[in-house]
Amino acid sequence: MKKIFFAITGLLAFINTEAQQLEKGLLWKISGKGLEIPSYLYGTMHATCDATLDKNVIKALDNTTQLYLELDMDSPTLTTDMMAGMAMKGGVTISSLVTEEEFKKIDVFLKENIGLSAKMLDTYKPFIITSMLLPKQLGCEMQSYELELIKHTQMQQEEVYGLETVQEQLTVFDNIPYPDQVKDLVKTVDDNMTNSKLELKKMMEIYQRKDLNEMLAFMKQDGNPLYINNLDVLLDNRNQNWIPIIEKIAKEKPTFFGVGAAHLAGEKGIIMLLRKQGYTVEVVPE
Repeated sequence: MKKIFFAITGLLAFINTEAQQLEKGLLWKISGKGLEIPSYLYGTMHATCDATLDKNVIKALDNTTQLYLELDMDSPTLTTDMMAGMAMKGGVTISSLVTEEEFKKIDVFLKENIGLSAKMLDTYKPFIITSMLLPKQLGCEMQSYELELIKHTQMQQEEVYGLETVQEQLTVFDNIPYPDQVKDLVKTVDDNMTNSKLELKKMMEIYQRKDLNEMLAFMKQDGNPLYINNLDVLLDNRNQNWIPIIEKIAKEKPTFFGVGAAHLAGEKGIIMLLRKQGYTVEVVPE
């Protein structure tokens, strides 16, 4: 179930179009404005083929005393909270938003790729179903940087927390029109994930280069229109909501913050928002 949720959050990980130029790097130190000990900000990729943490990330984890991810991924109520937020609001179903022929196509496709029928998932938010296909698009055993961060934090006997609740994150998908989500799912079915696979492959290559600027430029030129048209919901609003939380937490304890890489860059990204608040946010050199 956790792997499914890593895939769900993966849909939010690489969506932004504002090409704020930043140095290459995924790990950033937060200091200044009265912080006695620095905290760290790390851009993750929720679903990938190799989530090995490099030495600088391990060192930053060792120099902090707690881990904050987008969600508290080791919460004992995670599965229950997830299941409570899967369904579309108002009794809407996928079958009510597509033709009978399209629903049959979706059914065959889902049975072949995730072993579940469309009827079983008929009430689910289409974005969530799309996320369930992410491991299939990878073409490898799915790994997650979040899971690796959690493992290291637990080895240190430190706590894991979340910047938002499961309900808050799943509500993001309620704020994007369900018909638009279904249309995107149908497109994925029709091309047998061809475009999704190519886009994910390119994203992983860019991520390995640790180039946030290239990542944003790629999304601006070739990104999924569904994501681009809903940047305020998927990224901007959430970034703004997290800033006071990050400020409060960093003042209390040196903290390692791990969020999807797209949240870092751009004028409305976390790095620039923290700088506007008076903090020094600088890349950790390799």
